[in-house]
Amino acid sequence: MNDKLILDRRTLLRGAALSGVGLGMTGLFPAWAQTGSHGMAAKTMATLSGEEIRLTVAESMFNVDGRAGHAITINGTIPAPLIRLREGQNVRLIVDNQLDEDTSIHWHGLIVPFQMDGVPGISFPGIRARSTFTYEFPLRQSGTYWYHSHSGLQEQVGHYGPMIIDPAGAEPAAYDREHVIVLSDWSFMHPHQIFSRLKQEGGFFNRQRETLLGQRSEQLSREDRQMFARMRMDPSDISDVTEAAYTLLINGHSPGENWTGLFRPGERVRLRIINAAAQTTFNFRIPGLPMTLVATDGINMRQVAIDEFQIGNAETYDFIVEPQDRAYTVVAESIDRSAMARATLAPRMGMTAPVPPLRERPTLNMRDMGMGGMDHSSMGHGGMNPGSGGAQQGNAPGTTAAPGAAGMDHSNMDMRDESQVDFRVGVGVDMIAPDPVDRTGDPGLGLENVGHRVLTYRDLVSLAPNRDTRTPTRRIDIHLTGNMERFMWSMGGEQLSENPEPYRFARNERVRLRLINDTMMTHPMHLHGHFFEIVNGHGANQPMKHTVKVLPGGFVDLDLTADAPGDWAFHCHLLYHMHAGMMRVVTVRPLDGDAA
Repeated sequence: MNDKLILDRRTLLRGAALSGVGLGMTGLFPAWAQTGSHGMAAKTMATLSGEEIRLTVAESMFNVDGRAGHAITINGTIPAPLIRLREGQNVRLIVDNQLDEDTSIHWHGLIVPFQMDGVPGISFPGIRARSTFTYEFPLRQSGTYWYHSHSGLQEQVGHYGPMIIDPAGAEPAAYDREHVIVLSDWSFMHPHQIFSRLKQEGGFFNRQRETLLGQRSEQLSREDRQMFARMRMDPSDISDVTEAAYTLLINGHSPGENWTGLFRPGERVRLRIINAAAQTTFNFRIPGLPMTLVATDGINMRQVAIDEFQIGNAETYDFIVEPQDRAYTVVAESIDRSAMARATLAPRMGMTAPVPPLRERPTLNMRDMGMGGMDHSSMGHGGMNPGSGGAQQGNAPGTTAAPGAAGMDHSNMDMRDESQVDFRVGVGVDMIAPDPVDRTGDPGLGLENVGHRVLTYRDLVSLAPNRDTRTPTRRIDIHLTGNMERFMWSMGGEQLSENPEPYRFARNERVRLRLINDTMMTHPMHLHGHFFEIVNGHGANQPMKHTVKVLPGGFVDLDLTADAPGDWAFHCHLLYHMHAGMMRVVTVRPLDGDAA
């Protein structure tokens, strides 16, 4: 049986019960997400706004391509309603949980008191079944954000929605109309069944895997193929969950349903793009229509014109486009190019543009194994095996140095202490990158030679100088670790369930975090309650973000001011990686009212 068609018996019975009481089999969409939307020209579209907002979390049925599946919705829609607020106001969000299980809402990227952050077990107990919880906080920022469940795997089945916070003053980038574009992935398989399949066989959904008898990629040299074979690794293992289980959606609509957003020719149209997918990294482009970056993760950026960009899970990007009197296809291709989300921008309904075919699948290479600067021609398997030893360096108290860490270049640091290395080696770590390199100048897997302009993190320059430009006083190396075959994911070799020590920061401490990806998958890492600077050479205007992609075999340096007291989640935003344990706690002390 095709696993894409599997529904467990409990879900079928629940769906039958829901349809019997008329909770909707047609797939309801909020106004901003309906096809034929005029967007928010002159901000006239109905949204949830004001000082008090009510949200109801409940079970519903959701229709994709004429087929209904079980969903968890907010106010009965997927995506959830657009919440539109203003910088400087206070808001009360009253959440009524009508589920038979606990739920939560995390306000992704918002700077809020940690008790309002919405992470069960870290910042609050959760919203119990059949109960109500009120979030209340001031709005200290503006930009494009979103909100979603942080309970179990509810995000996978529809529990997510967009949020816009208008600035107290004028927008630095003028526009005539705006469209919100929420990217997501939908499956008729129960999310716990997807997770179970991944635990049984890490590459279960990979229908493009390389085999001894199958077609070999011409992108790899014979030597590289032999290296992958010796290491028992698959160069096509790029996405855990693929088109074998997923239909990719734009604003809740499948490619066949073709969500269409309208405009008037000659307008400046702002696109607020949010990756709300559980497990899919997207390559986003609009053939024939250049895009001008104006913001990312809610932070205004110097404008830069591009043709394509890769958006990791939980990132947001804002672009201005100036479409002419014709239709344009919006293309959001999965990173492994097994599937595509598709929509249309057009001046009139019924207009369409050609839909490009999926491009050739990418494959991993030695750089993605963390051999970015090495001559691996004579290297054996031992160099990648955690059990084989390796060079050691001096350890900070309570830490273990990672093999290969001695080769790291600390010459650009002006800090009191040598870097601390957070690392434990065990069965959950199947490889260690021996020579990771800074990959902030890379466009993302498969986008190296596409023949047009592709955004990289080094292109990002904050429009306004950052408030805190102090030199960090220490550096912590955090390894992103995993065992792909066993589908075990961790940070520093430890899963959250193992109750590892939190990352501890003094309040207002300035610290550099080096995130080192020891795996062969791109990890979008999200730190709650804070923004960090990507160290990309732009000095006081280095970009501030709350979520950053760390490419395979590479590292990203982040400068953090730990100015938010409390306990905060720090995790991979690939939902099943977080669920498997790729999550830690960040503790910032003292709290308000505590002695300094």
